[in-house]
Amino acid sequence: MNERQASPTPRLSVVIPVFNEEAILRSAIVELVARLDETKIPYEILIAENGSRDGTVAIAAELAKRYPQVLYSSLGEPNYGKALRQGILRARGEFVICEEIDLCDSEFHRRSLEILETGGAELVIGSKLLEGAEDKRPFMRHLGSIVINQMLRVSLGFKGTDTHGLKAFRRLALLDVVHACLADRDLFASELVIRADRSGIRKIEIPIRVVEKRTPSINLFRRVPNVMSNLARLFYAIRIRG
Repeated sequence: MNERQASPTPRLSVVIPVFNEEAILRSAIVELVARLDETKIPYEILIAENGSRDGTVAIAAELAKRYPQVLYSSLGEPNYGKALRQGILRARGEFVICEEIDLCDSEFHRRSLEILETGGAELVIGSKLLEGAEDKRPFMRHLGSIVINQMLRVSLGFKGTDTHGLKAFRRLALLDVVHACLADRDLFASELVIRADRSGIRKIEIPIRVVEKRTPSINLFRRVPNVMSNLARLFYAIRIRG
């Protein structure tokens, strides 16, 4: 992990879990830095690497050396949820945006920050399934999101349309929720949103446009056992333990 340099506390922290992303990591971060610089908002980008077997760590280190506002950590195991959680806990900004390296959606940044700054909500979800959204991913990926959402509705009483992917929030408003979460891997993001809902956190969903820039780093069907295991754990944690 690179050490933080003495710098003003950022107003915005962008947390991005990455796994085997050497093909797009450099170009995505360079573009993201350029777009965030245009906003004039003090920011930091936290690259949360987890278990990559390619050149991702070396590229993250190079980017951190090149840009003082870019920080990275390396988890050492493939665990999206754990990396995302640790990234959030390391964040210093008043606002936190949880991003995906193949999206880096500056339009979501703008819209969500407007909502957070005006007090319209404490948590903003970028939904792939809300009316007005455009999901340009392959059909099976889109169907997978629908199935997971329905499972969360039936098993946990979730009333929204999406939990995984882009989200923005006031950091202090959600810190207790982050600490309470028990799931990791694919369902940490879902637990975070569901617990925030149940805690009375003011939430709003906004539609987003999703276009994949590369083939997913983890095969959809290989994720199913972990998702089912974590869903059972999540049901116990929320429905039984509360």
